[in-house]
Amino acid sequence: MQARDVMVSPVITVDANATVREVAQLLLARRISAVPVVDADNKILGIVTKGDLIHRAEAGTERPYSWWLRLLTGDAQLATDYVKSHAVKVDDIMKRDVVTAAPETPLHEIAMQLEDNQIKRVPIVNQHGQLVGIVSRANLLQAIASARPKLEISVPDAAIRRKFLEELKKQSWAHTFNLNATVRDGVVDLWGLRTIRR
Repeated sequence: MQARDVMVSPVITVDANATVREVAQLLLARRISAVPVVDADNKILGIVTKGDLIHRAEAGTERPYSWWLRLLTGDAQLATDYVKSHAVKVDDIMKRDVVTAAPETPLHEIAMQLEDNQIKRVPIVNQHGQLVGIVSRANLLQAIASARPKLEISVPDAAIRRKFLEELKKQSWAHTFNLNATVRDGVVDLWGLRTIRR
């Protein structure tokens, strides 16, 4: 299977001018955990996840720093965290280095991207870089849950019947004189009389 076989499309998106509050409301209303940020041509600029909204000034959940952690962290990281916790626009908090894949990407590669990058979703972009879908961990689980066994029947019914009866004759419990088998479209029906031993 490929990404195109399980991706969600169309994708709920926002533009870079959306506010953090609007994104929070959108995530809650649509019951999603992330939203890609796109430009006017639907090209991906970044992504905002619920995790990006955890440490916010409005909720009083800013990241606390002890004096020794402030020394280790450095001013650049402290400034970045301050901007993210106080920013109004999505453009200031979105992750810009977004891992993407093509619609033809095999699902095992998508699974590796999720695992290697410790992410929960991969936006799917076409050859022009435009967002066409998104594959999440849940979509991979859906593929597993809806998987059906593959039935590849290239053997004629008569050959299946012959092979089946040959195998039955090798079994001591199978009284083949009381059994018959019919095969249609690769499905074997076993017919017989029940022998009662006294």
